[in-house]
Amino acid sequence: MRLALIALLILSPLAHAAEPIVDCKNANTQLDMNICASQAFKRSDALLNQAYKQKLAQLNADQQKKFKAAQRSWIAFRDSDCDFQSSGVEGGSVQPMIYSGCLQQKTEQRTKEINAFLHCEEGDLSCP
Repeated sequence: MRLALIALLILSPLAHAAEPIVDCKNANTQLDMNICASQAFKRSDALLNQAYKQKLAQLNADQQKKFKAAQRSWIAFRDSDCDFQSSGVEGGSVQPMIYSGCLQQKTEQRTKEINAFLHCEEGDLSCP
């Protein structure tokens, strides 16, 4: 039993390392829909990281520190809120899809906020 548990713990990261290729336009099983939702979140997260790095490069050292702290707090909020929002189906096969969908939606909203900061109107004092 102990050996099986150790093997599971060792192999678990490898199982998640490469998600299977899924035709997300025709996803029919819950597993496929979960994978597609995860992939969609990962794409939105990559866009967020790109916008974040661009804005970070525009800021002075003090603003960078504050922006980093704000982003860390936002990530903690996003993850906690999505954990709460998906708690109604916790333990069910649909939970990963609901959780990933929530992460994607909140991440896209945050990306829009940061992109707005990248394109501030001249004279807008509320825009860092």
